[in-house]
Amino acid sequence: MPSPNFAIGDIQGCHPSLKGLLNLLPGDRAAAQVILLGDLVNRGPDSLGVLRWAYSNQVRTVLGNHDLHLLAVYAGLRRPSPADTLAEVLAAPDVDELLNWLRMQPLARFEHNHLFVHAGVLPQWEASEVISLADEVGQALSGPNWREFLANMYGNTPTQWHNSLKDHERLRVIVNALTRLRFCTPEGEMEFATKEGPGATPAGYLPWFDIPGRKTESITVVFGHWSTLGFIERPNLLGLDTGCVWGGQLTAVRLEDRARYQVDCPQAAMPGPR
Repeated sequence: MPSPNFAIGDIQGCHPSLKGLLNLLPGDRAAAQVILLGDLVNRGPDSLGVLRWAYSNQVRTVLGNHDLHLLAVYAGLRRPSPADTLAEVLAAPDVDELLNWLRMQPLARFEHNHLFVHAGVLPQWEASEVISLADEVGQALSGPNWREFLANMYGNTPTQWHNSLKDHERLRVIVNALTRLRFCTPEGEMEFATKEGPGATPAGYLPWFDIPGRKTESITVVFGHWSTLGFIERPNLLGLDTGCVWGGQLTAVRLEDRARYQVDCPQAAMPGPR
């Protein structure tokens, strides 16, 4: 019998909650295939424990904005935020090994007719294009000039994808869409200020997954990032960020039958802004 496949939402350093969730998963967990949706680290109490577990088990993951932030801080390109809980990772004797593994992870995966991303996809992108564009970022992040990539990664512009974009602007739009997107226009113009749920949708925008004619409608997109949205399940959509670090739940879904597994989580001491 094939091993089941489980997708797990944003952990954000909540290693005790992760261990509790893994204990709930049925069957032979050593054989179970786990895919993480990014934001493995930060704001929770034990980011180092999460990274060591993921690395030692070679768990499949996509990268989230907090994972990229950790890499930028590690590279000396960003200052830690007062709300960060990354000091233990940065001081660990195995930090180089862990973070070299982390920066080799992709921004998107396509498996079992599911597209896995941290935040969202622009409506103009086919699933195959998402993987191709994520690979462009992956090559920059895993290559010898990865620090240069991270130094130019931050910023809210351009707000819209164009095939003619080049160099750092091109990579920045890809990163912003796959790790930060919540709302966009039907033309794919992104908005980054609003972090509340769909009830606070800015005028002229929609949640990215509600854009009519989105080119990834024919497959299931599995994502996290949006804790104020909470668990969402549709025929072509699974949203799994249920606010673990905010005192919500940590959620896993078995992809074969949509069975859901959750553990309640204590709120982190200082989770910072969403």
